[in-house]
Amino acid sequence: MARVPGFIWLDGALAPAGAPHLPVSDRGFQLGDGIFETLRARRGVAIELDAHLARLHQSADALALRLPFGDEAIAEGIVGLLAAESLDADGRDGAPPGDAALRITVSRGTVAGRGLLPAGYAEATGRLVIEAWPYAPPAPRLLAEGARAITSTIRHARRSPLAGVKTTSRAEHVYARLEALRAGADEALFLTADGEVSESTIANVWAVVGARLLTPSAGAAILAGTTRAWLFAHAAELGFAAEERPLVVEALVGAGEAFLSSSVAGIVPLVALDGHPIGSGQPGQRSLALREARERWIDDVSLGRAG
Repeated sequence: MARVPGFIWLDGALAPAGAPHLPVSDRGFQLGDGIFETLRARRGVAIELDAHLARLHQSADALALRLPFGDEAIAEGIVGLLAAESLDADGRDGAPPGDAALRITVSRGTVAGRGLLPAGYAEATGRLVIEAWPYAPPAPRLLAEGARAITSTIRHARRSPLAGVKTTSRAEHVYARLEALRAGADEALFLTADGEVSESTIANVWAVVGARLLTPSAGAAILAGTTRAWLFAHAAELGFAAEERPLVVEALVGAGEAFLSSSVAGIVPLVALDGHPIGSGQPGQRSLALREARERWIDDVSLGRAG
């Protein structure tokens, strides 16, 4: 059974996780008018925090949403919350080091009046919540057998200004994941209106062709993840060349391997799409090696051995 958090960090202070927190008039609750980031923490060190905070600012700017706290306060809040949840152990006593998943959520808060943009919306003080859970890696089956996906009936618009904004409005993603569940699959991939692969409900998509790692560009209406950026930064030293390339379903299915990448789940092999095997239909050795390299790097960052 998953551990229930005892605390959250709410608007600048620790608060009991199970206590009432938001009024029913909160716009995040009523309209999904908010933004969020999810990330890993190990040994009390938030992994790639600067990159996640930079994207949080970008998302806030896109929605004209005022962040109620600066980056330093958010970083301090994460440290305090991890300590309160006993998820910051350094492992020096022989016990496992602290390993956590974090979520930073910002809602626009409450605005007097009804409607999408009532008077005063731009001046509203947002509400910021940080949550922490013990890190749970992908289910062993997904790493041993690989993830199977379908293509969602929902299509992404290439020129959508919201494509790169991580909003709390996730109805399309929930619907697509329900499509996958009903089809007996693990995940759903979004395509663009003209049929190119965009992204999955929670991750970026990669095809492995020889020593090349191919992934759609921002023009395919993706949310570019931090693990995606890590792969571009580290591909060469790991013996690969990472490239942005248009991917159609046939090319993805015809690749030697494929995988999904996200900040919390990491790198997860993708072995089938719409019932068609990708490569051998089993997790590829290159994909698994990349996952191991990413996990080693996270550990090194938490020990101060990598940047």
